[in-house]
Formats: sequence, structure tokens, C-alpha cells
Amino acid sequence: MKDSLPRFLFLILTASFVILAGFSTNLCASEAIEAGHVAGEVAHLPPLWMVIPFAILLLMIATGPLFYHHFWEHHYPKVAVGLGSFVAVFYAFFMDHGTHALLHTLEEYISFIALIASLFIVSGGILINIGARGRPLVNGGLLFFGSILADVIGTTGASMLLIRPYMRINEGRLKPFHIVFFIILVSNIGGGLTPIGDPPLFLGFLKGVPFFWILKEVWHIWLITVIVLIGLFMIFDTMAGKGTVPEEFQKHAGKILEIKGSRSFAFLGIIIVSVFMDPAVISGFPSLQEMLHVPFGIREVIMFTVAFAAYKTADQEAMKGNEFNFEPIKEVAFLFIGIFATMIPALELIGAYAESHAAEFSVSRFYWLTGSLSGVLDNAPTYLNFLAGSMGKFGSDIGSVEAVRSFADGVQSPIASDVPSDVYLLAISVAAVFFGAMTYIGNAPNFMVKNIAEQADVEVPSFVEYVYKYSLPILLPVFAVIWYVFFNY
Repeated sequence: MKDSLPRFLFLILTASFVILAGFSTNLCASEAIEAGHVAGEVAHLPPLWMVIPFAILLLMIATGPLFYHHFWEHHYPKVAVGLGSFVAVFYAFFMDHGTHALLHTLEEYISFIALIASLFIVSGGILINIGARGRPLVNGGLLFFGSILADVIGTTGASMLLIRPYMRINEGRLKPFHIVFFIILVSNIGGGLTPIGDPPLFLGFLKGVPFFWILKEVWHIWLITVIVLIGLFMIFDTMAGKGTVPEEFQKHAGKILEIKGSRSFAFLGIIIVSVFMDPAVISGFPSLQEMLHVPFGIREVIMFTVAFAAYKTADQEAMKGNEFNFEPIKEVAFLFIGIFATMIPALELIGAYAESHAAEFSVSRFYWLTGSLSGVLDNAPTYLNFLAGSMGKFGSDIGSVEAVRSFADGVQSPIASDVPSDVYLLAISVAAVFFGAMTYIGNAPNFMVKNIAEQADVEVPSFVEYVYKYSLPILLPVFAVIWYVFFNY
């Protein structure tokens, strides 16, 4: 297992190379364009057909495990990197802002993978055993606790800490819905109360949204949604029956809570603190990006260092008990490098559309567009694009911290109805976080939880089954009620 860390770091470097390859070829592209070797004009926006690689990747993620499992299992890294490389090279040769777009995406990807990889590795060294047998009340309480924990250590941290003990206490009675509701609540909606909870809210915080604004504004929506979903879960869980109790469970019977590898909590604390080590948060804090002209910062260096130290000093009994390996984070690293790269054109086209049509957008449209796109695109840049569009509707600039704070306080638009700006911000925030539960690619922990469950031989729904068995019949009606009650403007 110790030899796996260098291989994992190599995979991260390989994945990052997709975007760097496009950046490096941009120099050659500039000369080719100037010499007239590239036909057509350099466009500010990509052509519509450039969203095809993203559509192909999304389609293959949905159908691969179902219809061509062997091929997908062995070749998904090549598919993701290949499609990502196609978009990266196109941007390098044909887009006038290609260098900027590729470097910005690389920076986002490194920040993304640094956070989820460090949380994944550190939590792998913490073994939690719960003595209680899984039953509706116990499971409902654990999901509620996990939803709160997600706001303290993020959806990734909470998911990685709790998914294994959650599966252990339900061993012998685990059904697909157990994993799905865990993803919905702990990996997504639970993180909707603080900027730590989910990346879109953290980006909003960096832009100027007050730290406790989302907690103050969304707590009632969050609480009602979580209670309703846990109630639905407990109905399913009651119908699942008691199942069979495995012999292994008897070892921990009678012990309310047993934790091994508790020293890793210190590493977990360092990661959470490092999230805020950013010049946008702490005035005057040094930035490696500016000093060394690299696409990562002190925060990411700390996270990777902590992950390495935590792995080398981890409690081996805890790691063995968690059956720790790098396969879940490897899958996320490869698939999301493809997603990050191929979604560049889609996000730019969406951003341009939102900016040019902002005056026509109602609160309802911002809610549904942000939500539907957050389910299939990375919800963080989707959040920023629609936040920028909504602020444009009010004549504000997302680049101004004071303007964002004023927007969160609630101002009236000179061209809009009587709906104040904070309602738009709330609608975008709720939609970006909640709708991340609609698909496996809506949020990074979704895929990791799915992979961990599959490795434990737990039955989990395919991408398509997840959507038509749970997202459409369960989540969509709940989100529709939220819209009707709170955002029907």
C-alpha cells in the first residue's frame, strides 16, 4: 500500500498535463496564426460544436459501466484524457484567450484535487466503528449528523469519514437506496450552510459574500429539506427489513463508538484551516501564484504535504480496517480532468448567454438554470457564472468585494421587479449546492462514495438508474416545492 502514493501522485501529474499540454502549444499556435497557417478568425467564444467532447464524456460515464463495463473499467483514463486533450489543443491553437483559460482551469483543477485528495487520504487513516446496528432511527440520525458535519469539514471530508462505518452498521441489509441517500444528504445538500461545506459557497465567500450570510438565509430551507429527505429514507429503510447480522459486527456490539487513528484528526484540522490561507480571505497573505508564477498556491502545497505526512504516519490498523486504496481518488482524478477541460467551452457559452440575457432572467430562471447545469457541470464555476449574470442585472460587478457584499445585503434593480438582489443570490446558492445530488458527476464526493461502495461489493445504481430511480422521482419534486415556496418570482 505504501508504494501506491507515488503512483497516485504520478496520476495527478499526468492528469494536469492535459491542460499544460494545451498551454505549451499555445506559443506555437500564436506563430501559426500570425503566419496565416490557421484558417478562420480567432474567436472570443468557442463554436457551439465544441461542447460535443463534454457531451461524449458525459454519455460514456453514464453508459460505460452499464453496456461496455470491461472496456470502460480499463480505458476510462484514456477516454477522459483524450477528450480533455482535444479541447485543450483547440484552445491553444484557435482561441485568442486560450492560454488564460487553460491556466485558469489548471489552477482550479489543482485546488480541487488538492482538497479532495488530502481529505480522502487523511480520512482513510481514521477508523470509526459504531456499536449500534443499522436501523431506520440510527441511520436517520447518522445521516443528519453527517449533514451537519459536512458544513464543518466539507462534503468530501464528511463523506470519507462516515461512508465506511455507515456501510458496516448496515452490512447484511444494505440496499442501493442506502448509498444514494448518503450521497444526497452527506455528499451534497448537507454542505449547504457554510462556505466550508461546498465549493460554490466558498467561491462566493472569496468574492465577498459574508461567511455567515448563507447560514442565516438558508438554514430553514436546509433544515426542511434534510428532514423531508431523511423521512423518505426512513420509510425505505423500514421496508428493507432487519437483514442478517454478520459475525464481524459482534466484535463491536455494545460499544457505542470506537475510533482508531485519532491523531489523523489533527491533519484534518490543518487542511480545514489551510482552506482560508488565501490572499482573498486574509489580506496580505502571500501568494505563490504571484511570487513564482505557478498555477497553485500555499494552500495547495500545505494540503499535498499534509496528505503525504498523514499517509506515511497513518494508523495501519485503521487503514486496513477501512480497506484503504487509491482507486476512488484515481477515478475522480482522471474523470474530472476530462470534465474540467471539456466543460471550458460549455461554461464560456453559458456565461456569455447569462450575461447577455441577464435582464430577461427571473429568480425562477436563475434557480432552474443554475440547478440543472450544476447537476452535470462543475457547480462551482456554474455558480460564479450565474452570480455574475445576476449581478449584471442589478448593474453590479462581481469583481468588486463591496459590490458583492451589497448584493448579499439586498438592493433593488433599476431594470427588474421588486425582488431584491439577495433573493437571486439565495436561489443561485441553494440550486448550485442542492442540485449537485442529481447525478454522480454533480459533486466529486458522489463518485468516491460510489467507488468505495462498489469495492465493498455493495450494489449501487448505475448512472442512468440513479437519475431515473432517485433524482427524477424523489429529488426533482422536492426541489420543485422549494422553488414554488421560496423562489417563484
